[in-house]
Amino acid sequence: MVVLSQSALEHFPVIKTYKSSSCLFPGIPVIDIKHPEAKSHIIKACEEYGFFKLINHDVPSEFIDTLEDEAVNFFNLPQSDKDQAGPADPFGYGNKRIGLNGDVGWIEFLLLNTNPQITSRKTLAVFQHSPPNFRNAVEKYIAEVKKMAYEVLELMADGLKIEPRTVLSKLIRDEKSDSCFRLNHYPPCPELQTLTGTNLIGFGEHTDPQIISVLRSNNTAGFQICLRDDTWVSVPPDHSSFFLIVGDALQVMTNGRFQSVKHRVLADDSMKSRISMIFFGGPPLNEKIVPLPSLVSKEEDCLYKEFTWSEYKYSAYKSKLADYRLGQFEKNVGLTKTKFPHFSKN
Repeated sequence: MVVLSQSALEHFPVIKTYKSSSCLFPGIPVIDIKHPEAKSHIIKACEEYGFFKLINHDVPSEFIDTLEDEAVNFFNLPQSDKDQAGPADPFGYGNKRIGLNGDVGWIEFLLLNTNPQITSRKTLAVFQHSPPNFRNAVEKYIAEVKKMAYEVLELMADGLKIEPRTVLSKLIRDEKSDSCFRLNHYPPCPELQTLTGTNLIGFGEHTDPQIISVLRSNNTAGFQICLRDDTWVSVPPDHSSFFLIVGDALQVMTNGRFQSVKHRVLADDSMKSRISMIFFGGPPLNEKIVPLPSLVSKEEDCLYKEFTWSEYKYSAYKSKLADYRLGQFEKNVGLTKTKFPHFSKN
């Protein structure tokens, strides 16, 4: 990505800005996956924030560090080499454009399918145009992160008292699981230091459509989440831990007990690049997404219509990032907003 002069930056047609937000998130839930009460801590965090930091995991640090190094090597390739792995449609290499509906950001990225049964030609093309050790680093990392995601989802099931405890994890264990993996690179933008009171959007506000997202980044700031009162707070970076994010599908399956959290990334005004790695755990395309019967009591209403993951996924692709995608799948919009007043389309 090119470095722009201040004048070019101010007139760059794909830049959107927000007022600066420096408020750190002091109460971030930190969960030790090996703690005897981890399951109850996870439930509390998902109910209150839809988000938590996971520590004491078993993902080898060498796998994490190796993939970060390989990602840096890829994004440092000449632009012409990277372009051979694109355009992202949705898989492959992308630059600035996020999706097909006009969203843009100060970002370049790789989006890969993680299911070896249905690996796309575009994913194979990415590996063909990557540094020689890149594919091996990606596959080792994803295998370990998947195991961690299975464990977290089974702890969730234990905490929710739903059986079997694999009811959630089996959806991303399935051989037809529609999971994917994203590597994001947010180049430094020192020109921002001259633009007081503004921030350059790296990735605009959104919720994740899938069941659960597993995020890890290098030690560079920029990641923010939106609290229930619509306050945006910055999440301090922690390169050795993972951040778990509730997705829209899990919100539906818990009948709104867990809620997908809005989040975004702001560009850094220093000379530090941000590298993030996100595993998105998704169900098979034909899986029906509906509130789990054991989580809807006789006194409660079922808030969502039944739909397949394929229907929701392609509906999400047709929307803009900030759209409230679950609205059309609610049984009663008024009822949902009465029970969860922070639900809104922004």
